[in-house]
Parts: sequence; structure tokens; C-alpha cells
Amino acid sequence: MSTDECELLCIDLPHAEDVRSRVAAEEPARAAAERAKALADPTRLRIASALEVGDELCVCDLAWVCGASKNLVSHHARQLRIAGLAASRRDGKLVMYRLTDTGRALLSVLTAAAPAALGE
Repeated sequence: MSTDECELLCIDLPHAEDVRSRVAAEEPARAAAERAKALADPTRLRIASALEVGDELCVCDLAWVCGASKNLVSHHARQLRIAGLAASRRDGKLVMYRLTDTGRALLSVLTAAAPAALGE
């Protein structure tokens, strides 16, 4: 028998039903996981961190800050935008990115959990 599971069925039904009613449904959980997954990439995490510090940056500035190519940064910034963690706007020939409130909140949780990993 595995030590990771109960050896007998022992459901505390009232408590289990209370917990079940307060746990996120499948679709909201899936959406939250997708947002979290967007920051699971080191390049996207660095881009999000740069946007947190710099507020609003163009792709060229983000590329310089992150030490990556404009094409790579553009791709990853777009992924952050698709996940709802960043927003973009065109300013003439420039594309400017900034974190959304959701992006700031999620990044804040990650940086609080592992500040040393992000150079804090």
C-alpha cells in the first residue's frame, strides 16, 4: 500500500462539501493556471520584472534590459499580453508594453515567494 493515500474511505462529507463549494471551478482554475504558466518561463519572468520596474517599455528597451533579441522579446511579451498579464499599445512605430493589474499581482506573489531568485 502506498503511504501517499488513505488506507480506508474516510470522507467527512459536510467538511468536504464545504471545501468543494469554495474551490475554484474547472474553467477559472484553468485560466489561472494559464496565467501562472505564462510567468513560468525565465525570459517572460524577466520581461515582467523589467515592466514592473520600468512601468512602460518598448520592445527595444526590453530587449536591451533582458539581453535578448527583439524578436525573442516581442514573442514573449506577446505571450504575456495573450495571458492577460501585460497590455500593449502602438506609439507610432514603437510597441509599448506595461503590466496589467493582474500581471503586477501575480508577479508580486512570485517575487515575495522567491526574492533571492529575482535578485532582490
